[in-house]
Amino acid sequence: MKKSITLLSLCLLLTQLAWAQHRGASVQGQVIQDNGEALNAASVVIVGTPYGTITNENGYFDMYRLPEGKYQVRAFSMGFEGKTVEVQLERGETEEILFRLSNKANTMAEIEVFGERNKQPEKLDALTRLPLKPSEQIQSISVISEKLIEQQGALTVIEGVRNVPGVYTYSTFGGVRESISSRGFRGIPTLKNGVRVMTDFRGGGFSTDMQGVESVQVLKGASSVTMGAATDLGGPGGIVNIVTKTPKFENAGSLSLRAGSWGLIRPTFDVQRVVNESKTLAVRMNGAYENGGKFRDHMSNESFYINPSIEWRPNARSTLTLEMDYFDEEQSIDVGTVNLSIGNKKNEIYDLPSNRFLGFDSDLTDIRHSTYAARFKHNLTNNLYIRAAAFHSNYNADAIKSNLSAVKRDVENGINVDQVNWYNRSIAHNSSREDKSTVLQFDFVGQKVKTGSVLHTFQAGVDYRAIDLYVPTYNSIAIDRINVLDPATVSNTLPEGLPAFELTRETQSYDYRFGASFQDVIQLTNWARVYGGLRYSTNKTKNDEETSETTHFWNPLAGVMFTVNENINVFGSYTNSSNPRSAAVVDVNGDPLGAERIDQVEAGLKTEWFNNRLRFNLTLFQINNRDMNLEVFRVDETGAVVSAGYYTKGGNDERKGVEVELTGRVLPNLEIVTGYAYIDAQYKEHTTFVPGSAPNNTPKHTFNAWANYTVSEGIARGLSLGLGAYYLGERPYNDWTQDGVQYHAIAPDTAPWYNKAYTILNAQLGYEFQKHWGLRLLLNNILDEVGYDAYRSNYIDRIQPRNFSGIVTYKF
Repeated sequence: MKKSITLLSLCLLLTQLAWAQHRGASVQGQVIQDNGEALNAASVVIVGTPYGTITNENGYFDMYRLPEGKYQVRAFSMGFEGKTVEVQLERGETEEILFRLSNKANTMAEIEVFGERNKQPEKLDALTRLPLKPSEQIQSISVISEKLIEQQGALTVIEGVRNVPGVYTYSTFGGVRESISSRGFRGIPTLKNGVRVMTDFRGGGFSTDMQGVESVQVLKGASSVTMGAATDLGGPGGIVNIVTKTPKFENAGSLSLRAGSWGLIRPTFDVQRVVNESKTLAVRMNGAYENGGKFRDHMSNESFYINPSIEWRPNARSTLTLEMDYFDEEQSIDVGTVNLSIGNKKNEIYDLPSNRFLGFDSDLTDIRHSTYAARFKHNLTNNLYIRAAAFHSNYNADAIKSNLSAVKRDVENGINVDQVNWYNRSIAHNSSREDKSTVLQFDFVGQKVKTGSVLHTFQAGVDYRAIDLYVPTYNSIAIDRINVLDPATVSNTLPEGLPAFELTRETQSYDYRFGASFQDVIQLTNWARVYGGLRYSTNKTKNDEETSETTHFWNPLAGVMFTVNENINVFGSYTNSSNPRSAAVVDVNGDPLGAERIDQVEAGLKTEWFNNRLRFNLTLFQINNRDMNLEVFRVDETGAVVSAGYYTKGGNDERKGVEVELTGRVLPNLEIVTGYAYIDAQYKEHTTFVPGSAPNNTPKHTFNAWANYTVSEGIARGLSLGLGAYYLGERPYNDWTQDGVQYHAIAPDTAPWYNKAYTILNAQLGYEFQKHWGLRLLLNNILDEVGYDAYRSNYIDRIQPRNFSGIVTYKF
């Protein structure tokens, strides 16, 4: 028996040795661009032989069982200079090659208004966790590229996301924080590099500088399968993610100076360099300074921004990226204007002249905001990789703001009889907070992994989020009484001898969230794709007074996508969000009511035309928040409406609508971005709000359009002209509560007035000359449209009047 085993082992060993002698050589590696980006679908051939292959989405290739010998291996792709490498192949060995291909001269840039074609936008996987292009995702995703931001001269996030249908301003909170809404949900979360910066669940927004922004990514609808709870990042309205710039492995730079209306001065710079000869290490630095630009008298603005980053690619399969940015801003808060309507029942917004200011010169917000990010990716094989990321944000804000409170009606003295023009003024700290957020993510990802006859693109990962929030509360200080119609009664200087603010309360709270998610996209045939995903989440909060129980919930995602032809995909999906509630939310018997669930159904078309130079998307959606936890009210013996001390299940908040988007290059020199959205948002079967009424600040219609034409030949070569419009439909300034219900100090059973629709028309004229220099003229709100954004009866902020600016740019 032992002899048989020995003989068998010897035979197996000899077989292996013989196979090693007869098996061929191998060539594998990667094809990348000069900037270090992978080159998909590049051809790699062995010159003079029938052997050849193409690269995958990450630029990797391999060829096996090649005969030994000396060969010329060539890589090439349309629009790039080919490159040839000589190799000596030995039997049984593997030769690794890294090709770096340069763009051919005079080739049209592949960066479009919606980003790079035929690949996933940078850092989109911080949101989706899957390596898919927006057209392949089952969610509705739009990307605003650096190129479009530069064309339009956007200085704020809201100016960028106006290019996405159905995304609109909820409030600007005195012009210092941008709260963005979508699909009828107030203040959807705004992230920077995947991190929630300001964690107020109401979506208070935050300020940032656009100089460091590489793209703005908007994921509409629920993202709970990758982000978690509905009160945070998994909210059903969507997410806005601001992506900052990182090295592109090229030696380049630019300097610019912008000057414009109301004393705006804004110098910027962007420099990047490849550090070593092997081109494995690169750095980049962005920065900006801004002063002025406030259209109302007595208001100021000054900010400083810096954004350094470094990227290391030690080999063809690994990438480590480190980055941070720091933003320091001090600007005036606009107390805004007022509604003169008696009883606040009609829209009689006072068109306050721009040379008038109802606050004080000392009304300032001070924001210091820093974010840090570390991302690591390692390709295990051509189809499998691991991805790890760590993010941290520190948002520190304080502000002193004037508050206006209408004086009670006084018939005898003629005060606020025909119109509400007399107000008491006070000052107070506003939204003071120190907000620290940390996010850790780890994913194992497969791209087009074959099992039998089907292909899988999958993600299995975990994430952890921690929030450390400190909120101080101070008393308010009464100052004076003013008549908003009489400038003589309005002083913009605080009187002397005011008492100091007193700290009345401090709140320190912590929030911990853990999630594990799995997603799989199964390519059943070349025309049918199935999507599935499941997330398990936990949530726990702690503050000075109590610690909540850990809540657990599951969120699924399921969908299908059918390829009608090579350009048209039809999709449908279902997902839900969970809204965890604290143990304090109890029914009449004192039992916790538990989490709420929000269901979402989407269907539509995603199409690509002319080699993905033009995209048309159509999305239909319906979101229902049923079985909500609603507070119960009662009328006491004095006739006042008070809380009954418990909650009940009920209600049905419904949002449904359609979004249409057309973006791309319709002609070689003409780019367009257009979109329209219809939103039908209603409170239905509700105990708090009037059935059929809409959530505050929700428009039924929004429309956006932008077209930019560039002259590429002749005497006017380098000249570009852009023209765009943005329409925001009328919307209720407040919610409509039922009789006998008290909610946010709204007068019960009082129909809200509607904020009027407005249209903004913008244009740009640019010229690139002498290779390095460029000029651009920006004209905004050309028709000098008057429009307002309002947060309930506070912060009635006018949009910017007609203004212009000029930019001089030097590139090197």
